[in-house]
Amino acid sequence: MKKTTKFITICVFILVALMFFSSPSFAVTEHEVKAKVAESSKEAVSGNVFVWFLCAIAFLKVSQKIDNFMSSLGINVGNTGGNMLAEALIAARGVSMGKQVMSGGGIDGGGFRSGGGFGSGGGFLAGGLAGAVSRRFNNSAVSSATNQGGNAITRNAFQNSMSKGGDFANNIIGNVAKGDIRQMGSITGETADKALTSYMGETGRPDVPTYSNVEIGGGRIMGTETTADNPGGMQFGMYNAEQYMPPEKGSFETVSTADGAKWYKQCATNSIENAPTVSGSDSTATNKLPPVLRRKDKI
Repeated sequence: MKKTTKFITICVFILVALMFFSSPSFAVTEHEVKAKVAESSKEAVSGNVFVWFLCAIAFLKVSQKIDNFMSSLGINVGNTGGNMLAEALIAARGVSMGKQVMSGGGIDGGGFRSGGGFGSGGGFLAGGLAGAVSRRFNNSAVSSATNQGGNAITRNAFQNSMSKGGDFANNIIGNVAKGDIRQMGSITGETADKALTSYMGETGRPDVPTYSNVEIGGGRIMGTETTADNPGGMQFGMYNAEQYMPPEKGSFETVSTADGAKWYKQCATNSIENAPTVSGSDSTATNKLPPVLRRKDKI
């Protein structure tokens, strides 16, 4: 038994020595990296980075197994890692965020365009580690947009993307706008005013309307629109065409938002109200929105 233990120990030390002394031969210089980037596309380089990331995780996992084995033989070794899944999630989040920020336009990536909540999609690890991290990041961004939580990273990512009319912000806004207000909440205040400009695809365009008193959520977008032709402002209501029936009477228009969704838009109309006075009756003109449209799931 002692001979077997001694033989295994020697083999392990030889393996570790080979891995340690052979590492310089596999090293990549900065010049080689720059040359690789110059002759390859960004997508190819990003793919290579992801492959090396997986190799690093595998190497750490093997190293941890070797450490555990050597510890069982009574040999003191350093701790090469704890919870590998947690460490992989943190590393994947950093790699994903860094890659998307460097590509420009904020943190805009795949997997953010689902029509429902970001938590859906077949389980926690659906789409791999990157899918889990993306869903977690988007859920945090929704909380930031609706003032229900989030963190500084997701809040800044959402604000920066929204200021540019980016896809990341528009998909967050769209999911809140079409989502269940009881679960996702709503976007209100100054954030909602700016969010609607981005969601309508009007960021950076000349002579765009100014929005105020906006509330986004539950399949509806309500607020006040101010234009050069109507400097006093006009109340409006927008209803998602997939969730609400079209208006049965009155004027309306169907508008499209940045995510391709269709909305029925109605504006307030002038109505005459008779108010009784001492001398008789007095008529006043007021702007009043048409009745709320009927939801398709309640018919």
